[in-house]
Amino acid sequence: MTETKTSQNVSLLLLFILLYCFNPAHQLHPLDPLTPSELDRVRTIVTTSKPNSSFHYVGLDEPDKPTILSWAPTGPSPPRWAFVVTRIGHVTHEIVVDLTNNSIVSDRIHGGQGYPLLTFDEQVAASGLVLKYPPFEAAMRWRQVRIEEVTCGSFTVGWYGQRSTVLTSRRVVKVMCYCFGDTVNLYMRPIEGVTATVDLDEMAIIEFLDRLLIAVPKADGTDYRESVQKPPFGPRLKPISVVQPEGPSFTIDGHSIKWATWDFHLGFDMRAGPIISLASIYDIEKQKSRRVLYKASLSELFVPYMDLTEEWYYRTFFDVGEYGVGLSAVALEPLRDCPKNAKFMDAFVVGQDGRPINYSNTFCIFERFAGDILWRHTEAGIPNRVVREVRSEVSLVVRMVAAVGNYDYIIDWEFKQSGSIVAKVGLTGLLEVRGTNYTHMDQIKEEVYGTLLAENSIGSRHDHFLTYHLDLDVDGVANSFVKNKLVKSKAIGSPRKSYWKVVSKTAKTESEAMINFGSGATELLVINPNKKTKMGNHVGYRLIPGLVAGPLLSTDDYPQIRGAFTEYNIWVTPYNKSEKWAGGSYVDESHGDDTLAIWSKRNRKIENKDIVVWYTLGFHHAPCQEDFPLMPTLSGGFELRPTNFFESNPVLKIKQPDFN
Repeated sequence: MTETKTSQNVSLLLLFILLYCFNPAHQLHPLDPLTPSELDRVRTIVTTSKPNSSFHYVGLDEPDKPTILSWAPTGPSPPRWAFVVTRIGHVTHEIVVDLTNNSIVSDRIHGGQGYPLLTFDEQVAASGLVLKYPPFEAAMRWRQVRIEEVTCGSFTVGWYGQRSTVLTSRRVVKVMCYCFGDTVNLYMRPIEGVTATVDLDEMAIIEFLDRLLIAVPKADGTDYRESVQKPPFGPRLKPISVVQPEGPSFTIDGHSIKWATWDFHLGFDMRAGPIISLASIYDIEKQKSRRVLYKASLSELFVPYMDLTEEWYYRTFFDVGEYGVGLSAVALEPLRDCPKNAKFMDAFVVGQDGRPINYSNTFCIFERFAGDILWRHTEAGIPNRVVREVRSEVSLVVRMVAAVGNYDYIIDWEFKQSGSIVAKVGLTGLLEVRGTNYTHMDQIKEEVYGTLLAENSIGSRHDHFLTYHLDLDVDGVANSFVKNKLVKSKAIGSPRKSYWKVVSKTAKTESEAMINFGSGATELLVINPNKKTKMGNHVGYRLIPGLVAGPLLSTDDYPQIRGAFTEYNIWVTPYNKSEKWAGGSYVDESHGDDTLAIWSKRNRKIENKDIVVWYTLGFHHAPCQEDFPLMPTLSGGFELRPTNFFESNPVLKIKQPDFN
């Protein structure tokens, strides 16, 4: 009897183990970011083979697209691979690690131009060198600045042909410093005229310049902390809260999220930040799930400053490829960054030593209800009756914030019940301010490249160009890009003189798809040419642009050569797994020879193909005094909106939430 019970217990235990191991709920999704244990294994495998590795990027080397699309949770998982970029000495290695077999698949030396992401460790080390450098200490004494009140930042240097031999063959940064003193707003107190150039591989100062004496702006009025503000204050609003007593309407299973009729995967990358994948919407009328996009993410963030002074001309940052938007993610604060009904998710990056680092509260996911209207109509044309129907707008938001130096970028992906996906970015944080001896605008008789915001403080003019990678799969992989132009036409046989009509053109090659907004193409569609509605229209999604801006630099200017992918607001390319970084794989000190603009010169065919749309959202920022000492959020974005995707209004039959 005892043996029988023991045997039964063992069988139950084995059954439990089998169920646990093979239960799809415990399986990793093929697009899940690498787990902490996987990141640890990557470090062990790489450092065992190459003990002096400096880790600059570790991310999922995802399976090929057909493998992902054919994967089912009940089936076997594809092998897990990692893509690793390391520096060993003065050499960049691209290493692919097979986590299934705990082995290195390939180790390729990067022989082209450009360098990988900067690490936080080397930026801190570079700043530390300067603070202990005797000529710098002497420069601070001359300016009567206490060294213990000084902090420094590392700035990528770009590329300017053969202008400076120091910057052409070494991996370097410029280090500029700030005096915080009685404020935490260090960016408002730059120490101008003093610059150190640091070789990151040698971790040594190779050039030091103390060029001129400029007054350090005062600390007064620059601190933005709530605890140090003094009266008078603005009025306090009465309490506001969004509460869901029955819990949220969305579910999170690992990195897969379901809400309303939406189903998608939320990934994370230390370079790109949030990645939205496999977004599908359930068509109630057709009783099936239909895919909208395969993958969407930020590809590059180009921020060129317009200041030509010696300490500023090189500030033409590529925040995704040089600093990493994911690497710059910050913890979201409940009730401030996100509402009360938000749920939070962590993320992991690696340090320079390859060890995983936990980023807590990297994402928040919440349902937004702000009193907006989903649809409504009032009908008073029926005798003795008034018909009124209204539906409230509730949407789902995925949010991450990246603090890249002085700027905070609020990155939102919003899913609507109507089938739309809205990408939105908010710019806030602190301006890059240049110190000056001017204290009033009337004193200025020269070009100062900005606006005098406060005494001795010039807010420098600059741009922000955010390029998104949008791999749309509208009801299938094979899609086409259509430009609808609204054309004024002369009326014939009518009392009217004119009307407008839609002239459609399907782009057959990459060159035919390039668009600058304002050129006349007013509707941009990604359609599935192989599927039509019952009425005979091709199913599709429309891209509705938001804030429109294009580059104003000359095309032969070195920063613009590197940022040539911003010359068009829209590019369309055939899907290529290796083409995901618009600014190139290695952006730091790159020469612009591996960018979206270069790939598209091949002018490949894109009609009825698996295509990727690249959309550039732009801001020209001429600072004003309201941006001082901290900038209120400035937002822009775009919408992907269903266009003949459904047979009729998909939210006609939705159930109104119970707001009581």
